Amino acid sequence: MLDKYIESFSEGSVDAHKDASRFWIQNKGPIIELYIGFIESYRDPFGVRGEYEGFVAMVNKETTKRLSELVDRAEHFLPLLPWTSAYEKDKFQRPDFTSLDVLTFGSSGIPAGINIPNYDDIRQTEGFKNVSLGNVLSSVLKDSKITFLGEKDEELLRKLAAASFEVQVGLHELLGHGSGKLFQKDASGKYNFDTENVKNLETGQPITSWYEPGEEYTSKFRALSSSYEECRAECVGIFLCLSSEILRIFGHHGREADDIIYTNWLNMVRSGLMSLEFFSPDNQTWGQAHCQARFVILRVLLKAEENLVTVTRTTGSDGQPDILIKLDRSKINTVGKTAIGNFLKKLQLYKSTADFASGKEMFDRLSNVNDHEPPHFLSLRTIVLQRRQPRKIFVQCNTTLGENDVLLHEYEASAAGLIQSFVERFPDGKTDAYLEDLWRKDMKHFPDVATA
Repeated sequence: MLDKYIESFSEGSVDAHKDASRFWIQNKGPIIELYIGFIESYRDPFGVRGEYEGFVAMVNKETTKRLSELVDRAEHFLPLLPWTSAYEKDKFQRPDFTSLDVLTFGSSGIPAGINIPNYDDIRQTEGFKNVSLGNVLSSVLKDSKITFLGEKDEELLRKLAAASFEVQVGLHELLGHGSGKLFQKDASGKYNFDTENVKNLETGQPITSWYEPGEEYTSKFRALSSSYEECRAECVGIFLCLSSEILRIFGHHGREADDIIYTNWLNMVRSGLMSLEFFSPDNQTWGQAHCQARFVILRVLLKAEENLVTVTRTTGSDGQPDILIKLDRSKINTVGKTAIGNFLKKLQLYKSTADFASGKEMFDRLSNVNDHEPPHFLSLRTIVLQRRQPRKIFVQCNTTLGENDVLLHEYEASAAGLIQSFVERFPDGKTDAYLEDLWRKDMKHFPDVATA
């Protein structure tokens, strides 16, 4: 694996990195986990170029036991999803699913969960790994002000946010990103599905589109691919968390299980509203895939019948404009489940059949932020921006070699602690010179910036 990483970074070979990823997939149940490369394309406006990242983490054995049980029973839970078996992979690729405590994560942001590698051809036929980052999950809402909720909902979210998020991330990564089949035609003209008997989930007629030779999901859905797939995985999470069997795996029973469901759905709705921060009215674009996905889910739930979700403009205790979100917990298992199930079915249909046009039309319509209809999201965006909280900054540890062991160096959770951790991570001062050298080599590719 490491040899292939070296080859990839030395020669710029994507194929070498794919081979490294294959070795990584085959390394089951390690105590120390690591992955490195140009991985996520969220920050690229075209959704193509990967951002460099790398992490080293230790396995949390206790939490991993729960996730392993979810993997063991995945084939039992997949039929609960709202599509026919023809739309599911012929064989579920059982991944390694571990809960990790991050030692260091080098990137512009640290996710709560990961499903990698991002090469669809490998994921479809060879497998993948799921990773839940436990010490990132435990920091959810820590030392943060909870906005846009009533007092009781705020109290419940603060109490159960981490536990509900663990369920959501587990389902999102394993049965969200890990589910669903792409209908393909290979170079020899052979199809990977029964062209006569597989039916369109909406019309009941034989399907008429699929991925042609050389096409992949990301190349077909282009800039939409990340947001669309994150939305599908998020929907799988809130849809399947309604299963009492799944909640028992995570140790939740009875009233507590009901509270976990409610908290998970409430957090999704609130996240959808807060996502407006990442929408740009000037160019009508979204700056973050997960945020666009959660806003779309909020729109789906708002369009459901019987006031399942309400978003109301109010005045806060400080006398300033505010927003109040309400979710009717008595309707989650009925109205909510039906709404998300129907939407999830369409998401899977368009993805499986390579129907980019239909998928884009639906997604663009639900992503639209305007004041033409209640609750007037464009105006609400101003309130969201006024009440946004500072972005969470993660202070990371360092390690050094002692005489006979490895020493762990921790820092206080403050700006000073963050700076000190960087100073001690790069003590020789050579990093600045390396970065400047790389910057100068890149200048020729960006002549307009270089001459500005």
